[in-house]
Amino acid sequence: MLLVSSSSLIPQLIKSSKKAHGRARSSRRAVEAKGMEKAAANALPPLRFLAVLAVTAWTFFLYFHFSVLSGSTVEVSHGDDGGADPCRGRYIYMHDLPPRFNADIIRNCRKTEDHWGDMCGALSNAGLGRPLADRTDGVLRSEAGWYATHQFALDAIFHNRMKQYECLTNRSAAAAAVFVPFYAGFDFVRYHWGYDNAARDAASVDLARWLMARPEWRRMGGRDHFLVAGRTGWDFRRSNNVDPDWGNDLLVMPAGRNMSVLVLESAMLHGGDYPVPYPTYFHPRSDADVARWQDRVRGQRRTWLMAFVGAPRPDVPINIRVRDHVIAQCTASSACTMLGCARATGSTQCHTPGNIMRLFKKTTFCLQPPGDTCTRRSAFDSMVAGCIPVFFHPGSAYKQYRWHLPRDDHLRYSVYIPDADVRERNVSIEAVLRAIPPAAVQRMREEVVRLIPRVLYADPRSKLETVKDAVDVAVEGVLDTVARIRNGEYVDSGGPVTEDPPNLFASTESRFRPAQADR
Repeated sequence: MLLVSSSSLIPQLIKSSKKAHGRARSSRRAVEAKGMEKAAANALPPLRFLAVLAVTAWTFFLYFHFSVLSGSTVEVSHGDDGGADPCRGRYIYMHDLPPRFNADIIRNCRKTEDHWGDMCGALSNAGLGRPLADRTDGVLRSEAGWYATHQFALDAIFHNRMKQYECLTNRSAAAAAVFVPFYAGFDFVRYHWGYDNAARDAASVDLARWLMARPEWRRMGGRDHFLVAGRTGWDFRRSNNVDPDWGNDLLVMPAGRNMSVLVLESAMLHGGDYPVPYPTYFHPRSDADVARWQDRVRGQRRTWLMAFVGAPRPDVPINIRVRDHVIAQCTASSACTMLGCARATGSTQCHTPGNIMRLFKKTTFCLQPPGDTCTRRSAFDSMVAGCIPVFFHPGSAYKQYRWHLPRDDHLRYSVYIPDADVRERNVSIEAVLRAIPPAAVQRMREEVVRLIPRVLYADPRSKLETVKDAVDVAVEGVLDTVARIRNGEYVDSGGPVTEDPPNLFASTESRFRPAQADR
C-alpha cells in the first residue's frame, strides 16, 4: 500500500515539479519583460535629447551655411524660365531700422514749419503730398497722378517705393545690396536751426554705431549699403562747407564714406554721394498714365520760345551770378515769358504746380541757370512738361545725373550756353536758341519726352508694368556700383568741373553757329 502510494506519488511530484518550473520560467520572463519595459522607459529621455540635439545641429548648419558670415551670396530660383531666377544679381535686403531713424523723425513734422513750411502735408500719400485739383484745365488731378510734392520729400517716397521692390529678400546673404531706410534729409531739417553741431550729427553717429554692429556691415565694411538723403550733398558735408554751421557730417563720417548715398545734387568731391532727380509733381500709377502724358506733351502747341521760373539770387557771389543776366535777357525779350518768384516766407507763386506746369507746357526752351547750388528741381519739372532745358553750368546736369540722363551727347536733349559767355554779355540766349534748326528742335523735344519716365517717381502705392522710373534706374546704378566694388574697382561719383579737360561739354553755339563761335 505504501509502495503503491509512493510509486504513484512520484509521477505526480515530477508533474508538479514541471508545472512549478514552468510557472517559474513564466515568472522570470514576466520579470525580464517588465525590466526591459522599464529600461526602455528609462532610455527615452536620452533619445529625446539626441533628437533635439540633431535638430539643433541641423539648424546651426543651415544658419552658418546661409548667414552673412559665410560671405557668399545665395540666390533663390523661382523655377521660371527653366530655373532662371529673374532676381539674380538684383536682390536687396532692407534693414529693419529702429523707428528713431525714420518714423520718429517725421512724427514731429510740424516742428519745421517756421523754415520749410508744412512738412506734414508733404508727407501725406506715401510722401507725394496733397492731391492736386487744378480747375484751370483739369489736367493736373490726383486721379491722373499729380500731387503737390515737396522737392525735399524723397526720403519717404524712395522708402515707400523700396517696400514694393520686386526683388526684396529677408536673407541678407542673398542680397546684392543693402538698403538703409534712414530719413537723412528730414533729420537735417529738424536740427538745422538753433542747435549745435553735436545735435545735428547725433542721429548720423547713432546710425553708424547701429550699422557697424550688424553682420551685414562686416561683410563688405558697408560698401554694399545705400541710403537716400533727399537734399544736396553739401547739406551733409559740414566739414567741407564755407559755413561751419551748415548741415551735418553724414558724408564725412567713416561709415558715411563707405556707403552709397543718393542725393539730389552731388558735391562732386570724388565721394559716395550719387545724384538722382528731384521729385516732380507727376507720379503715374501705370504704364498707361505715362504714355498718355507723353502723348499730350508731344502734341502740345508751344507759343513761347523760352521761359524762366525763379527768383534772383543776390546773395550768390558775383563771379557766378548768371541768373541775374538770364532774368535781364528774358525780361528784355518778347519771346520770353517768366514766372517771377518772391523769396518771402509764405509766398506760393512758384509753389503752385498748375501755374508752373502750364507755363512750361507752352514753352519750347526752359532756362535753368544755377541758384543757391548748380542744380534745380525746375529742370525736371520742365522736362516732364516736354520743355527742352537750357543749362549754363555743366554741374547743373551733365556732371550730375549720369544714371538718368544721356552721357554720350548732352546736346541731344538740352542746350548748353556756358555761364561765362552770358555773364560777359557776349552771347544772346535768344539768338542761340533761334539758330537751332526746327528739325533739330523736334529731335531734342522727342528725346526729352522719351526721358520723362526716367526722371519721375511713380506712385509708391502702385507699380509700373514695364516702364522704368527714377527709382528703378537708381537701383540699377547702385547694383552696378556695388558689383564693380566687389570686383576690386575704385568707384566714386566723380570730381569737380575744374578737373575736366577743356571743352569737355560742347556749347550749343559752337554746334549750330560755328562761324560766330570765336567772335
